[in-house]
Amino acid sequence: MTRNLRDILTAAARGVFPAADGGTTVVPQHSARDAGVIAFTAHSVVFTDEDPRWVREALAEVDCDALAAPMNARFLAALLDRTGRRHDTIDLLLVGSPLSGEPALPLAEIEDPDHPRVVASRRRRDGVRVWTAEGGVLVLGRGVAGRLEVAVEVAEGLRHQGLGRRLVTAARQLGGGEPVWAQVSPGNARSLRAFQAAGYVPVGSEALLGPR
Repeated sequence: MTRNLRDILTAAARGVFPAADGGTTVVPQHSARDAGVIAFTAHSVVFTDEDPRWVREALAEVDCDALAAPMNARFLAALLDRTGRRHDTIDLLLVGSPLSGEPALPLAEIEDPDHPRVVASRRRRDGVRVWTAEGGVLVLGRGVAGRLEVAVEVAEGLRHQGLGRRLVTAARQLGGGEPVWAQVSPGNARSLRAFQAAGYVPVGSEALLGPR
């Protein structure tokens, strides 16, 4: 089992996952910004600069099935208290392999630091690039462990017409030959369907803990 978060994610993008042995791997943060938990099938990865011994003791104190402990609310709350970080939700983590060719819809790259989607992305990602299409915004940037992450927004009046699917498909073509990662709230069924229709596949769940 590799002990480096970037290597774990690179392998997962190829469909090679940690052993489904019910265990938990604790690795250092790749950057000061991002800590958290990724749950793969029957194996979790906690990425934090906290003492791994404390992590394992905190997991052992959670009154639930050991497989569920890393994503249990009590453990996440203990980790938040320990680190002084903030957390929004547990996301489904998906990845799309790179696609060749040009996007099927016209896109214009822009610099717009005031757009809400851009502001949110720059808090969580480095090297953010932004494209607009009629009624949509596409954002790519470097997130957890330097992976390439996508976020999109579709205007209310143009939803249910396939624009979201076309935007996230375009992200796979704009990624420069890299896999493109996405974090989607499991309750956001509309967005999840768009990503799956565009060829993204689920690899696990992620609780991202960011700085306050």
